[in-house]
Amino acid sequence: MRITCLVENSCPEAGAGLRPEFGLSLHLEVGGARVLFDTGASGLFLANAERLGIDIAAVDALVISHQHFDHGGGLAAFLEANPHAPVYLRSAPLADRSFRAFGLIRRSIGIDRELLERQHSRFELVAGRREVAPGVFLLCDIGSTHPRPRGNRRLFVERGGRVERDPFDHELMMVARADDGMVVISGCSHHGVLNMLEAAGEAFPGVPIKALIGGFHLIGLPFYDSMAASRREVEAIGRRILEQVAGPVFTGHCTGGKGYRALAGVMGEALQPLATGTVIEA
Repeated sequence: MRITCLVENSCPEAGAGLRPEFGLSLHLEVGGARVLFDTGASGLFLANAERLGIDIAAVDALVISHQHFDHGGGLAAFLEANPHAPVYLRSAPLADRSFRAFGLIRRSIGIDRELLERQHSRFELVAGRREVAPGVFLLCDIGSTHPRPRGNRRLFVERGGRVERDPFDHELMMVARADDGMVVISGCSHHGVLNMLEAAGEAFPGVPIKALIGGFHLIGLPFYDSMAASRREVEAIGRRILEQVAGPVFTGHCTGGKGYRALAGVMGEALQPLATGTVIEA
């Protein structure tokens, strides 16, 4: 299994012609299938994929983790570059989504609803569990045993003329299985990364989690890189991850710099940075 990060906030390999943006896009090669997980905030993932020798036209399926621009902003570019692959989203109402803070800041953060309506034949809505390629599963049933990220409190949805906190009924996660275990992949873990690990264990009991990849949404205000939780709470999350994941943990994007450093303090070398150009062999 080979996983390549096409887009992330950072880019240590800038000299190779790669560019970062605030978003996430991962390309998976598993069991002969090619799956794209999220598209970043724009069409930048296409240029980075070309630099990395990855043919987006050959992708067999696209998965959008949730309806936020930094994960589905490149949808139009993907649909143009790849005329055949289905696009999987969790079955949930399309709605206006926004980030709000201090009663003054309001920013629209949803994906292009008109695009989804115009090209509805390309989209597959998922509920429950769905295998989208051999050994690659989408999970929608994510529990709430553990607290969700506090940063969610600034994320809203408009429904029926009312603005309310986003319940994230549009978020899904992905599990890629191999003979020696499974890799758990998340976009932003708005349900909470510990709840997602628990969901994977319940879906595939007895199968070890050999790697965890994605954003953990530990960030509070992105423009300040603040943590939404206390350092003690973040460290507790790190310890629980170590108990459940047998191999490396790659994280970035909405985990934030401070969140990453707090996790690293308890996770040590088990924690690895996820960046534009990162290649993971799992």
